[in-house]
This record gives sequence, structure tokens and C-alpha cells, in this order.
Amino acid sequence: MPYAKIIGSGGYLPPRIVTNDELAAELATRQIETSDSWIVERTGIRQRHLADAGVSTSQLATRAAQAALDDAGVAAADLDLIIVATSTPDFVFPSTACLVQAKLGAKGGAAFDVQAVCSGFVYALSTADAFIRAGRARTALVIGAEVFSSILDWNDRSTCVLFGDGAGAVVLKASDEPGIMAAQLHADGSQMKILCAAGNVSHGEVVGDPFLRMDGQAVFKLAVTSLAKSAIDVCAEAGVSLADVDWLVPHQANVRIINFLGRRLGIPDEKIVVTVDRHANTSAASVPLAFDVARKDGRIKPGDTVMMQGVGGGFTWGSVLLRI
Repeated sequence: MPYAKIIGSGGYLPPRIVTNDELAAELATRQIETSDSWIVERTGIRQRHLADAGVSTSQLATRAAQAALDDAGVAAADLDLIIVATSTPDFVFPSTACLVQAKLGAKGGAAFDVQAVCSGFVYALSTADAFIRAGRARTALVIGAEVFSSILDWNDRSTCVLFGDGAGAVVLKASDEPGIMAAQLHADGSQMKILCAAGNVSHGEVVGDPFLRMDGQAVFKLAVTSLAKSAIDVCAEAGVSLADVDWLVPHQANVRIINFLGRRLGIPDEKIVVTVDRHANTSAASVPLAFDVARKDGRIKPGDTVMMQGVGGGFTWGSVLLRI
């Protein structure tokens, strides 16, 4: 049975950068008080990238995908599978994955979206792994991409300061050498209300609340507890110890969650990849963006054992353990 091995990665962030000071000044015009110090102290976020009006998720996804293909030395025509993890698709249908496939000029292979919010990339990566292990695909492109700014209530300070837009991608190839060693995916739908965007389009009208709503304290507690157990379980499945993990690449939501998780698992700060300060919470894009940064700057090297983790609305969470 072949392994699914990452052979390339790429990321893309919209060029427009909005610092905390700039965002605070904009919100002040709406009589909403915040500041750089308030945001940094509570979240670790210093800036976010925001897509211009009219820029779609598929456009961001395609830029990240092409960067990953170039890095891997793989032609789009060689892809048998494209999976896009997103909560902000361009359309109801066709899928964002099909739109990316068309933009890349790759025809024939399977293409579909996965919706698990901020856990989406981990879910999509595990799905691609299952396809490769089953012999259903040999070369897969997995993308996390979001235009989360399109579902934010910019009058809600508790959420609008937290998120940004972006895309990250990896290329997987069937290999005889270990790649993805284990994966754990979970969900608890009874917790849906703590993080949701509960609107939809019906008969040409928006029904319900189209904006993201979050119970921050509830998300914090559930995220740390769920991810800690998931990390232990995925290591047990792979037959390795937490001490064997060279790098933890967690969902980039909040530096406090990341720090609490690291302490609970006994993983030192120097082995945890943190990029939330640069691009805020980009939902399904955050893990591949962080992974790409650490891989390109030389921290993550061939032979390293890496744990990727996601947690998000649904409520969903999961971990993937892999060797580079």
C-alpha cells in the first residue's frame, strides 16, 4: 500500500495588508473601540491580508496551487485529484475545486470541495491520503483557501479583528517511503452554535444570519481540549511519541490557544510554527500557509516528523502526522 508524501507546497496572500492600527482607525469611524495592543494581547495578531472586492476564493486558491505545483515540479495535467477546503466558495456550485481545475488547465481528474471550516485542510489532506492509499489517485493537489472577509460583520469587534484572507496548498504523490503516517478526524455537531455562519440562500433571498458568529470562550476551551487529545491519539496510531514530533503546525487562530496547547502537550515553543501574527485566522488556509512558510525558510526539512492540526466550526477537529 503506497504512502501519500508531500512533494511541494505553496501559499498566496492578497497584497492588501491591514495592520491593527489601520483596522482600529477604520472601526473608530463606526464608534467601535479597539487598538493594536488590545488585539495583540488577546490574539497575537498584528496584521491581516484582505482580498479586494470581487476577488474570489478560486483566484486565491489557484495562485497557491500553481506555486505548489511549481515547487513540486509537477504539471497540472498530471493531477488525478484536486480537493479544495473552503467555507467561502465562489458559488453554490460548481465546486471551487472544479473552478481551480479549469484555471490550471487540468482536465479529467476528480475535483471536489471539503467543508469543515478551520479544520478543512486537515480533513482534505486526510481524504487525499485515503485516495492515494487506496490506489484511486497517484498525484493530488490539496488546497485550503478562504475569503473570510466576505462573511465578517465589521460591526462585531469580537470577530472582525480575528480573520483574514488567503490560500495554501500542497502536492501529494504516491510513494513507497513514509509520508502521511496517521490521521484522526472528529466532529461534534451538537456544538454547532459556538462557531457558525448560519445563513443560506433560498428562493433568491438570504435566509438567516449570513455573518460569522462565535462564542470565543467556548471555542477556546473546546479547541485546547480536543486538539490535545487528538495529538496524543494520532501519535499512538502512528506508534511514535510526542517527543518524536519535530514540528507542530496548528491551526493559526489565536496565539493563546497555540501556547496553551503546546504547554499541555509538552511541546516547546521553538518546535511550534506560528504565523497568525502575519495573516490572522485564515480558516482552512492557515495550516498550509504556516507549513509552507516553515518549509520554505528551512525550519521543516526532509526527514522531519510534522503534526498538522485543525479545529473549527461544526464543531470539527483533527490531526495528521507525516514525515517529510
